[in-house]
Amino acid sequence: MPDTPASDIERLDADLLALGEQTAAEARAFLSVVREVAGGAVPDSAVPVLSLALSQVLVTGTRLGVINDVVPQDRFETDLGSDEDVESLRLELTALFQGIDEYVDVIDPLTTGEVTSSRVSDDLADVCAALLHGLRHHADGRLTEALWWWQFSYLATWGARAASALRVMQSILGHIRLDADEDTVAEAQFDALHR
Repeated sequence: MPDTPASDIERLDADLLALGEQTAAEARAFLSVVREVAGGAVPDSAVPVLSLALSQVLVTGTRLGVINDVVPQDRFETDLGSDEDVESLRLELTALFQGIDEYVDVIDPLTTGEVTSSRVSDDLADVCAALLHGLRHHADGRLTEALWWWQFSYLATWGARAASALRVMQSILGHIRLDADEDTVAEAQFDALHR
């Protein structure tokens, strides 16, 4: 764990400290998987691997979303300087998902039926950017601020983006597994029945 200011440790109970460490570990794991997939490490299993990573990071986000609001001691966010650039990651993901990147998304299922166009590569890059921002606070020992940022950004943006991307991954998997040629399916059924 990074050196944490005494005031931050005093303000966080054991459960929040554990949640902060767990969230940091899950954020690092998600970022590692997305970078590997975007870099072409698992071209034949990119969709299943990303589906698992998105599911896991959404579990982490949901933990943050259901607890009481984490409020940093200072009422302003410490300036971290510029955020880590995720544009090269976004471009690699765009190339990976060429032809299946863009999808239709409902803006807010509770307040409007309005749809918009979104891209899986943008969703994944935006989730990475939000997680990286929180990791920077965590690395500087500002655990409350890291938790606040992850919680706020999960509820405001990255939770919905990750959920939308996971829905697209599930749709892609469904099409890959279920959209078989009718003749091929009929032959397989015939062979299975006559063995």
